[in-house]
Amino acid sequence: MTRKSEIHNKALKATVFGIALTALTACASIDRKHGYVPSEELLADIVPGVDTKEAVDETIGQPSTSGVLRDGGYYYVTSVIRNRGVREPKVISRELVAINFNETGTVTGIQRFGLEDGKVFPLQRRITESNLRDKTFLRQLLGNLGNFNPGDFLSPDS
Repeated sequence: MTRKSEIHNKALKATVFGIALTALTACASIDRKHGYVPSEELLADIVPGVDTKEAVDETIGQPSTSGVLRDGGYYYVTSVIRNRGVREPKVISRELVAINFNETGTVTGIQRFGLEDGKVFPLQRRITESNLRDKTFLRQLLGNLGNFNPGDFLSPDS
């Protein structure tokens, strides 16, 4: 074997090894946990009918999500999302703890929900989408040429 063919063989092996390594890492599964749900021990310290929002804040902290109304409730959510290579991420676990309050701020109940209680509920921000997304600048500029009222050009004196 010549020196040139040895170099080509080594380069070929390195290339094949690199491609194989890339393929293996692309198939890797990564689970990511997002959010916080208090433990059963912490939830056991909260007594419905006795504890208030302030007591809940001190015991387990304020959640990142709360009810829309002022006295709505606290919602603690955690999700485990599995990423496998180029596939779409998949929610494999979601848990929600809801702590409800009455109008005086006293705890009325604690509920725990998971994926087994129903379908995956989406947790995302509501974003108003623009209707200009698919229009080019020229289309937007020329789009209003035919949208006028001839009566606007007539004066009331004529």
